[in-house]
Amino acid sequence: MLARTTLQLSYRCLGLSLAFPKKRGSFLQILPTRHSFVLKIFKTMDSKKEPEESQDTISSCADSTTTAVPKEDTNPSSSTERNQTSSTEPGLLPGETVVREGKAAILFPSANEVFYNPVQEFNRDLTCAVITEFARDQLAQRGVRILVPGEKDRVVVQLSEEKNGTVDQEASELPENEQLKEEEADEKEYITTSVGERCEQGLCVLEGLAASGLRSVRFALEVPGLKSITANDYSDKAAALIARNAQHNNVSHILQASQRDASMVMYEARGRKERYDVIDLDPYGSPSTFLDAAVQAVSEGGLLCVTCTDMAVMAGNSGETCYSKYGSMSIKSKYCHEMALRIILHSLDQRAAVHQRYIEPLLSVSVDFYIRVFVRVKTGQAVVKNSASKQALLYNCVGCGAFHLQRMGKRISQGKHMKYSAATGPPVGPNCEHCGQRHQLGGPIWAEPLHDITFVQKILSAVSGNPTRFRTSKRIEGVLSMVTEELQDVPLYYALDHLSSTVHCNTPPMLQFRSALLYAGYRVSFSHACKNAVKTDAPAGVLWDIMRCWEKTNPVKRERLSETSPAHRILSTEPTLQACFEIREDANPQSRKRHLTRFQENPQANWGPKARARAGGGISSELEDKRKHFQGKRKKPITDSSQLKSLPCKKFRKGTCTHGDKCCYSHELEQETNEDKMD
Repeated sequence: MLARTTLQLSYRCLGLSLAFPKKRGSFLQILPTRHSFVLKIFKTMDSKKEPEESQDTISSCADSTTTAVPKEDTNPSSSTERNQTSSTEPGLLPGETVVREGKAAILFPSANEVFYNPVQEFNRDLTCAVITEFARDQLAQRGVRILVPGEKDRVVVQLSEEKNGTVDQEASELPENEQLKEEEADEKEYITTSVGERCEQGLCVLEGLAASGLRSVRFALEVPGLKSITANDYSDKAAALIARNAQHNNVSHILQASQRDASMVMYEARGRKERYDVIDLDPYGSPSTFLDAAVQAVSEGGLLCVTCTDMAVMAGNSGETCYSKYGSMSIKSKYCHEMALRIILHSLDQRAAVHQRYIEPLLSVSVDFYIRVFVRVKTGQAVVKNSASKQALLYNCVGCGAFHLQRMGKRISQGKHMKYSAATGPPVGPNCEHCGQRHQLGGPIWAEPLHDITFVQKILSAVSGNPTRFRTSKRIEGVLSMVTEELQDVPLYYALDHLSSTVHCNTPPMLQFRSALLYAGYRVSFSHACKNAVKTDAPAGVLWDIMRCWEKTNPVKRERLSETSPAHRILSTEPTLQACFEIREDANPQSRKRHLTRFQENPQANWGPKARARAGGGISSELEDKRKHFQGKRKKPITDSSQLKSLPCKKFRKGTCTHGDKCCYSHELEQETNEDKMD
């Protein structure tokens, strides 16, 4: 009894009550490891309890363990219903619900659907995994070792033993290098820190557009090694909700709510001592207005995480709008999703170069309806001079889809010095050499690698070694596996179905087409951004030669082709390469052999981005009806005159309509319908 009273007094400042034996299991689970003497006391106390009370404690621990271990769910719509609980929990206001994701339990106003999108759980899981590995690398230099729940000994994942017919020597040597690093690390003395603890040597994180604070709360509960988290939002209701969620999840000692303009928060943190180690920007639509402040407010070697959901602009529907926001012209093409990644990286590098800073992409992914990039920002006037040679203009043929890149600048190494000059070009003529059609000019775009493969392999190793940490672990493993298999020095890709559609022939099997490229002496890989992608260093002429060889065994009716069509121009030329379509063993990558979750179906109806938040909160009640009304309006025109517009026709405005005051916009269609019935 004396020990129990002493513990209550010592933890009163933390607001912890130890007088409830049924919840002792969950308390012991979150108790820091440095309070090991508390565990011994409780074990002694529990051994003296009656069997009935002991049984209650065990069941409580089991329930707590079940909540802390998420499982992969193949149906996100059902997981949304499961994660939402009724307003029976204490501390809820009328009409509020609790949404559980990861280890967080977030309070949501039930009428405000714009605050939570379950499809973005993959985004938040991936961000937690990336920041964890970033914290592991950064804090190791500060003498701090992080402890991740459920994580065992680190094992670096080696995806493939062979890559395009050659042994990947770097991958085979990686485990030994990691083992040496671990042995050297063991010799040093480290300060350990776990999730939920405030680490004085840890990272400072800023979420500029936090909304409900779900992402920041998950950082506090799932990412170790953090000193502080600032969850900012311009809305006063959102800021109040963030503070309540921080208190509800017991992370107020790490997480602070802020109600300010995100750009001003970052501009005021431009000083070297005030900068943030991690900045996360996940706006509704375009992040372009925040990029200039973000590249200045992130610390030296810090991590900048940016999400873009304005894919209609970045994928070529509005090239002029894309140029005004990102300084790059987007064009419609099959590789539009990877081009969108390269557009945002170009914009980040361009804005960082103004302040003598540059970026190093760690991971760039195109997922669902958005793109997400993780970049490291550094300072260096000499390295900034390389920026022009990292950007490239894009020439895209409107007929056959062949593309060429033209670097903006050129650099030549001369011993210890580097010589910079303007690039020479263009690499193409006025018309395409394959089909004779004109070229579109797009860009400039980022022409360097999209990922840091060493860093991605660390994330992949951590996720695959601890699969119960995230609900979307299988999908993260599948996407990152494809990322590691991509050709890093080959920008953009072709789509196999588009190549076949251009020449109007049957689509060859993917493995046979990849084998033909390998037999021809070129490299080839898939892309995580497109299911039918062919990323290869082979020129466009080689691809069309392979398609010509395929067409000879799967002939096209030449008489139906127009003489001016790209198909006629391409097939009228004899191939200079004799393709071999025998399937090679190395044509099938490891991610495909292992049947990893690479591309998933749309989980539910209207699963895309939610409606933009209004000043008063909530979404319009007519939004769903409006979506259904205009869905497929071009493919399924309305024929019922009662559903058409009731505006007067042009003849009524001129005074020549015979219907008089009964004139409406649709009376001519109604008249034709009556004549058809009479016939």
